[in-house]
Amino acid sequence: MSKISKKVLDLLKAEPFHAFKTKEIQRRLTIPQNKYQGLRAVLRHLLREGDIIKSKKNRYSIPASNEIIGELRVNAQGYGFVVWEGGDDVFISQKNMGQALHKDKVSVRLFAVSSGKSAEGQIVKVLERARNSIVGTFRWGRKYGYVIPDELKIQKDIVIPSGAENAAEEGQKVVCQIEEWEHFGLNPSGKIIAVLGYPDEPGVDIESVVYSHEIATSFPAPVQKQADSLSRDIPKNEMKRRLDLRDEITFTIDPDDAKDYDDAVSLVKLENGQWRLGVHIADVSYYVAEKSALDSEAFERGTSVYLIDRVIPMLPERVSNELCSLEEGVDKLTFSVLMTLTESGKLLSYDIKETIIRSKKRFTYAEAQKVISGDLKSPFTETLQNMQRLSRILIKKRGERGSIDFDSLEIEIPLDEKGNPVAIRKRERLDTHRLVEEFMLLANETVARHVGVVLRDKAGSELPFVYRIHEQPDRESINELVLLARAFGVDAKAPLKMTPRFFQNLAVKFQNHAAASVLQIQLLRTMMKAQYSPNNIGHFGLAYRFYTHFTSPIRRYPDLMVHRLLKRYANKGFETNVPSLQDIESACKKSTENEIRAQGAERDSVKLKQVQYLERHLNEEFNGVIVRIVNFGFFVELPDLLVDGLVHVNSLADDYYVIDEKNYRLYGEHSGKEYKLGQEVRVRLSRVDRNENLVDFVIAGDNI
Repeated sequence: MSKISKKVLDLLKAEPFHAFKTKEIQRRLTIPQNKYQGLRAVLRHLLREGDIIKSKKNRYSIPASNEIIGELRVNAQGYGFVVWEGGDDVFISQKNMGQALHKDKVSVRLFAVSSGKSAEGQIVKVLERARNSIVGTFRWGRKYGYVIPDELKIQKDIVIPSGAENAAEEGQKVVCQIEEWEHFGLNPSGKIIAVLGYPDEPGVDIESVVYSHEIATSFPAPVQKQADSLSRDIPKNEMKRRLDLRDEITFTIDPDDAKDYDDAVSLVKLENGQWRLGVHIADVSYYVAEKSALDSEAFERGTSVYLIDRVIPMLPERVSNELCSLEEGVDKLTFSVLMTLTESGKLLSYDIKETIIRSKKRFTYAEAQKVISGDLKSPFTETLQNMQRLSRILIKKRGERGSIDFDSLEIEIPLDEKGNPVAIRKRERLDTHRLVEEFMLLANETVARHVGVVLRDKAGSELPFVYRIHEQPDRESINELVLLARAFGVDAKAPLKMTPRFFQNLAVKFQNHAAASVLQIQLLRTMMKAQYSPNNIGHFGLAYRFYTHFTSPIRRYPDLMVHRLLKRYANKGFETNVPSLQDIESACKKSTENEIRAQGAERDSVKLKQVQYLERHLNEEFNGVIVRIVNFGFFVELPDLLVDGLVHVNSLADDYYVIDEKNYRLYGEHSGKEYKLGQEVRVRLSRVDRNENLVDFVIAGDNI
């Protein structure tokens, strides 16, 4: 056996429940790039010999023993699957679930299976709980209280013994903790740690979302104390050592209701016709010292959370809304990317500098749009119009490269003073939104390329860094997307070679479809999830070889990490003070997990208000589109409200309907009448259940 073969096996045996990509094995074993093909040959040999196995996701591991470790994913029917890196998902029946709950990290004993059958197993141990608390509705039984979890995938009520009710009353929303669970056949018991209030009380519904995702809403006293102790005054020596851009025309462009402004832009047309574009980002790292109380709390939170009625910030308001907010007319410390571009948008050169700016104007998106269109006078009209001109050039160049334009359909739900939704409407997307986004994309790419190419050359090797990566989708997912698109009547064909341009073309076709939101969501799901990683594999969706997040350190912890690394490397930190790759990898993983948690809470808060809005429209009729076919009926989306509901097969009383999965339809056995994907139908809203976030429709008449 060769030395490299032994090293590979030793690595895989040391972490038997981890599956490695080839690039990860290369990095862990410090194999140089010129020997990469040799490593691939070794892996193929070990695979042929049966010493290692390869999963569908092209990850390598040692052959599984009779136990594996993974994450349990439960569905509403009670059974589930354990997802693990070493192979395909393992089926877990309800009786074999033990005391595990949805998303727990578990150890599973595998059963022997016949050839061709899916793996099945039994959970033998819960290694790590996914949550410390459970949100639900408190009810009184004959002898004791109990909590019915809001999460449908938690199918055990929690018994609350006498004295552990915390003064909760019948029907109130509460937060409880599991204290004891003797056996799977019994219900767990616990105590109530917080009473949120009755479901109809203002704010209780969103509070339930916050607690269910275990998002901290207040800052510990030491963190708040440290934030309050920070001074607004900028020391003279700090101002002197920075590049002074206070005389430059810089301004911020943000939403109407923004409380903090963490990015500003500037643009100058040079005498030679070139552009000088500046992206100036609040220098949060100046105020948030590494490993301080503020930093530790920001790391744990990972990101600000934008719910339908509030923002839960990553940093205390003293930092985010005051010290680091680029207020109009106030000197502020920034980290700037200053880029020189040709008239056609080609990047010629750049500087990444610690700077000080003084914003000349705080624009809203709508206000800046009016200035560009000439409906509002401003001393910055020429600058804004030039910015729009340059952004369109950059958008076109990115599109020509194959970058996917995820111009997704977003909704806004205005609320009254009691938190009730008064409307649901599609969010207007202005040119100024795209203008700012395009400049931020260019700054992010420039910073990542600077570290990945320029500093790497100076250092002689790849430097540890935080990249925003996006993997290429797998072929199976692509084929499913193509079949779905065809079922909706969209002309699509899977490409021989996978490129972003395929998705770009599909995204354009989806934009004006009646079921645009569903198709775009499916496209995004197919595209895999972007994540943070020190292992740069590029960003497939944006068609970038190098990409990172640099532009929002107020609300994203990875951006704060990027700022610190840039400063370290600018001071020749790559020579004497290289950070641990393992530490960065761990921080990237946690940041990705926090991002997913925040996105889940944001989606849940929107869904809550959508359902609440529909409560006032019971028995009204709507035009909808069939967006999903299931055994028990089909889901219809209301395009104007971007909300869907179920038409249960039992409500189709005119025939016995059978599912035809291959052709995405239900058809009547006797009449031949069909309901198929993409079909427009007239429905009546028959039921709304806010507790379970469920919406039911019935067919109101003939297909439209």
